[in-house]
Amino acid sequence: MFRPYALRLHPTVASATLVLFLSLSVLAIGCTPPPTGRPSTNNTTLNPNPNTTVPETNTTTPSKLAGPDEVPLGETEAAVEASNVVPAKTSEELTPVVTPDEKPGKTLVDSVETTPAKPSQELTPPTVTDTPEDAAMKEEAAKQETAAETKPEKPAAEEMTKEEAPAKEAPVEEEKAEPVAEVASAKKTTTAASTSESQADPQDWLYWRGPEFNGISRATGLPESWDPEGGEGSNVLWKSEDLGTRSTPVVMNGKLFVLAAAEQGTPREGERVVCVDAKTGEPIWENRFNVYLSDVPVERVGWSAVTADPETNTVFALGVAGHFQCIDADTGKTLWLRKMHEEFGMLTTYGGRTNFPIVYEDLVIISGIVIGWGDMAKPAHRFLGINKETGEVVWFTETTPLPYDTTYSAPSIKIVNGIPQYVIGAGDGKIWSIQPRTGQHNWSFAFAARGLYGTPIIEGDTVFMAQGEENVQPKEVDGKIVVDVDNTMGAVVSVDATQSGDISVTGQNWKVVELNGNRSAPLYVNDKLYVIDDRAKLFVLDPKTGEELFRKTPLGTKMFASPLYADGKIYTITENGRYYVLGIEEDGSVDILTKGRLPEGDALGSPICAHGRIYFPTTTALYCVGNEDGKETGFSGLPEQPKEDPVSDDPKPAHVQVIPAETLIYPGSEVDYRVKLFNSRGQFVKDAESVEYSVEGPAKIEASGKLTANEDAGHAPAYITAKTDGLTGNARLRIVPPLPWSFDFEGIAINEMTGKGEPPITWVGARYRHVVREEDGSKVMVKITTIPKGTRSQSWMGHSDLHDYTIEADVMAQELEGQLPDIGLIAQGYEFILMGNESKARALTWITQQRIAKDVDFKLEPNVWYHLKLKVSNQDDGTAKAQGKAWKKDEAEPEEWMVEVVDDVPNTTGSPGLFGNAKTGEIFLDNIKVTPNS
Repeated sequence: MFRPYALRLHPTVASATLVLFLSLSVLAIGCTPPPTGRPSTNNTTLNPNPNTTVPETNTTTPSKLAGPDEVPLGETEAAVEASNVVPAKTSEELTPVVTPDEKPGKTLVDSVETTPAKPSQELTPPTVTDTPEDAAMKEEAAKQETAAETKPEKPAAEEMTKEEAPAKEAPVEEEKAEPVAEVASAKKTTTAASTSESQADPQDWLYWRGPEFNGISRATGLPESWDPEGGEGSNVLWKSEDLGTRSTPVVMNGKLFVLAAAEQGTPREGERVVCVDAKTGEPIWENRFNVYLSDVPVERVGWSAVTADPETNTVFALGVAGHFQCIDADTGKTLWLRKMHEEFGMLTTYGGRTNFPIVYEDLVIISGIVIGWGDMAKPAHRFLGINKETGEVVWFTETTPLPYDTTYSAPSIKIVNGIPQYVIGAGDGKIWSIQPRTGQHNWSFAFAARGLYGTPIIEGDTVFMAQGEENVQPKEVDGKIVVDVDNTMGAVVSVDATQSGDISVTGQNWKVVELNGNRSAPLYVNDKLYVIDDRAKLFVLDPKTGEELFRKTPLGTKMFASPLYADGKIYTITENGRYYVLGIEEDGSVDILTKGRLPEGDALGSPICAHGRIYFPTTTALYCVGNEDGKETGFSGLPEQPKEDPVSDDPKPAHVQVIPAETLIYPGSEVDYRVKLFNSRGQFVKDAESVEYSVEGPAKIEASGKLTANEDAGHAPAYITAKTDGLTGNARLRIVPPLPWSFDFEGIAINEMTGKGEPPITWVGARYRHVVREEDGSKVMVKITTIPKGTRSQSWMGHSDLHDYTIEADVMAQELEGQLPDIGLIAQGYEFILMGNESKARALTWITQQRIAKDVDFKLEPNVWYHLKLKVSNQDDGTAKAQGKAWKKDEAEPEEWMVEVVDDVPNTTGSPGLFGNAKTGEIFLDNIKVTPNS
């Protein structure tokens, strides 16, 4: 059995030494205090009083789920027989799982070789995603229904993109429909956490973990067996080999949507969202987009999952390269697009770890490790609340700076203790609860020494979560929370979600250690907690105590997907293709009803259920399973959800939300700011009526909130302050002029004590990784070797809608222990890189896949200045051409381009930027210029 903390022996001397070493590491890296100075946008430093908690309350549990025999009118038959659980070894006999493929600093990939999806002649041919402006024009007719519900937008300045000039709406009329004291939100929601009537079909599966965010379906009469080989009696209704994926699908309004790789193994390889008929599998549309400026390997494309929203009839998809878009569910057209890496500095890594968007009321919330600009220049797991109809940033918040890991924990949202809580595992190893309307923090709980990958579930007032990293033991010392690293791996925890602040010490109900549940999310069914660990062993725990109730059930050797509970049964597939249908007995034990193995492929996405059909995604095919014999299925209905407390219980404003929280504009352009007020529980109180606006930076703001950037502003930030009701809120703004640009760093101030200056503040991803120094009488920018996990990186200078331009710079490489760095320029989603150790000059767009990459021999000499030049042009035939060359600075420019690539599926727009890999020596840059192509 597992060892509760209270019963564990003290570690040996060797273990104690390891604990001390890791403890110091965590204190130095994972528990860095929040930055001082200007607060982050619209909120959000860490809780100012992390030791504050509310009085302890009893943990409540939800009512028992209806079993198949309890559904009225004979909709189902008994689904299980007598229990026959196979005995297995106790946890003490098992070696803790360490998963090297997920450890930071490694470049290992899964041993799975994903078979390329087969092309379908019936699918819409792959096309280039429209720019936001084009999409807006083409979809104007489709937006008429939405326009009837909102006031018209004010026209944006001519040179601004849609994402840079968010919709300037008057307050929505619905907000005045009821007395303010009783309205928590003026918008309808499509989630189980809703305080208002949902517009969703309760049998749709809008989020990868379902309508209740817990992997539970209320369908009845489902089959007890299926056979992926197909044929009569297999219960396979249809199978699509074109939809092989590692992602989990969703279903809305009779359509199934899934994220998948596109045209694998070809020079056109990328990513796509595919829509098919949920009943037949017939293709409806495909939205294809590129993977670019990313380290992600081809095997991990399609990591995230789409989210569907019936209120707007849209789906939201975050690609592995940070390409985040809102798509019309009927046509597949992009309605708005945010390039999360170029605009905000969202990290896209070799691990492919990508977060999951989730819709709440009028927002779609997304997160990731962000290395941004200004006070967000240091890495942190950050969250953005984005207006789901316009793409406008409503709030922007962060967790502990300098996290150890990237992460792919998916959020859950439910009403807890009378308020909605967005709960997620973060890169800093903590479970965080965030107010979904404001981004303000409710509480945090230190759970692991590294990033959390699993998905939490919320039942009653309790959060359950599993992880497979080094455990931690938080304790309070002199009024502060100190986190020590344990000598065990993996745990399942129960957390009291009614508390507030840092609840790492007070919030733990129980924790079971040495159960590695890094990937698969738990299930909570009939007062039992079902957890499948990373080695595909199923455990049944008492959710009140954490006690292991039965011997574990071995299902295989590797687990990634999360299980589905429906009709009294658990449906699941292990990573290496073993599928099971498990019955649950009255005492909570499980019985294997059906088992088998996929003929090919692996299971990384999770099974879902919608309208009596179960969908199993695998890397080689998507299976739709149902009753082949025509037996009707039923639906017992979604259970009543907890109610949100009325705003009248707390009508006093406590938080000022300035919208938009973050934006980028050209000089002379305008932004209309507006202010909303929320109480301390994150509930909407009212639109601010009397606001005192001020701005710090090259802009003017009127009493109405209308801001106009100065015509002569150049590469400058502006900080907006709004005061109302005795409270203050903030927003951030970057003003970046049109091309041409020129940077020589001579105007950068050098700190006399450190001998260093900082790069331009408006550059995304630059400041933390670069410094400005005096070298040979001139000021130059240097990419340093001493930044952990920041020596290999990209940065961006401005607008992501730029196209057809040339970027050039003087560059120099430092040699370190016989090794040379890599130095590159970025233009319109393409890179030209001098590969120091490889002695190559290379043009490419996708770093690891190199689908169109070309290189030539080029010996980079240390301590020699070169001039580097990259030109990208959109061609009349619909392609894009990238051309690069380099030469010694003191020599004449060669007439011919050294390397040239033509892309048939082009990146048509993108911000200028820099690439550098300074692990093996510093990189020096000067005289950077960006000019329009003549």
